[in-house]
Amino acid sequence: MKIRSVRSHLLSYPFPQPIELKYYGGTRKIVKRDAMLIRVETENGLVGYAPGEGSEKAHQAITDLIGPFLVGRVLADADALRVQFDRHMQSRPDLMKTYCTVEVALYDLMGKAMGMPVSELLGGRVRDTIGLYGSAGMYMEPEGYGLEAALTRDLGFKAYKMRPAMGPEKDLATIARMRKDAGPDLGLMVDAHSWWRMGDLSYPPEMVEMLAGEMAKYDITWLEEPLPPDDHEAYRRLKEKDLVPLASGEHEQTEDGFLDLIQNELVDFVQMDVVCQGGYAMGRRLFAETARRGIRFAFHSWGTELEIAAAAQVGICWPEPVVQWLEYPLYSKPGQKFMYEFPLASQILAEPLDIKDGNLNVSRGPGLGVKVNERVIAQYPWIPGPWSYFTLTSPPGTFAVVSDHSIPFVVEGTR
Repeated sequence: MKIRSVRSHLLSYPFPQPIELKYYGGTRKIVKRDAMLIRVETENGLVGYAPGEGSEKAHQAITDLIGPFLVGRVLADADALRVQFDRHMQSRPDLMKTYCTVEVALYDLMGKAMGMPVSELLGGRVRDTIGLYGSAGMYMEPEGYGLEAALTRDLGFKAYKMRPAMGPEKDLATIARMRKDAGPDLGLMVDAHSWWRMGDLSYPPEMVEMLAGEMAKYDITWLEEPLPPDDHEAYRRLKEKDLVPLASGEHEQTEDGFLDLIQNELVDFVQMDVVCQGGYAMGRRLFAETARRGIRFAFHSWGTELEIAAAAQVGICWPEPVVQWLEYPLYSKPGQKFMYEFPLASQILAEPLDIKDGNLNVSRGPGLGVKVNERVIAQYPWIPGPWSYFTLTSPPGTFAVVSDHSIPFVVEGTR
């Protein structure tokens, strides 16, 4: 198959009114949600799709560098094309991350051409399902988190992830309330990423250690990014305390960073996003290393259901003790209130994913096994600019957050 075109489509869903959220360190405003749909077509008319990072930087890289490299080339071996691109671009790691998102569309094409699912091209599936955890919970009173946890359980999910940052006392009250309202069997993941977005009010290591010990009393599944994610030495010290299972990885910038987390066993769950951290190639390398070290892997996924489908195809190539979880964002729908609505997330697929009892039944259809709804391209045109803003109390200032994961953590901006 010869590649005829490579296109990336930036998409935005603007909220009817900006969402204003108060938290311990200040306020957060969310104005929209972004996504990207990658479309690769061959000369014989086959089309492959992939989710992409909703950033102008990624779009520009695909338009100016990745697309021109791929157009006209024969797609027979996706791994070989990746090696050739890496040599052609003289090994630029950030660019390779974007290339690897496009590579998901190449695998989708190959699977469609061969009449087999992507999982079979990635080594072969060892199971047909992968566990999903419901992910929502953002900056509210303990009662709100308790309601969400119970709703997540009632929807059949086996675990629920939330984001605290309402102050140490309320954070602990929230964990207690969730356990009370959801019962003893629902897994509870605490994503503490906001604790280092609070300026002078960010929790110091001693506070983090105290909170970790107290949260452990409620049998939480993990405490995620309780410390700045690039401070691996701090994770080492906390891990040595053996207070509660730790998770990190979604903000790692390099493979060496991932390997340090895994090989030195700084966390119990390592996380990676297929869309923005190296795609299938990176995931397969990390799975093997986590298996050797007895650490578990959990996909980070914070976008559309196309991302879920893409990650699942590689996740099921490993047994559950290695690749245990796939994050499933829970958005508000009629009769189902979570953090906010994001209709693009489900509408990007023409048919819903097959989810039962908190597990995704991964399609055995060709390619990614899903049908993409291209009407979202016209329905959700791109809106430039950051999608979210943090306004800190101390030191005073506003920081803009974009979807470009090559930018660590938070970026100072102006409005």
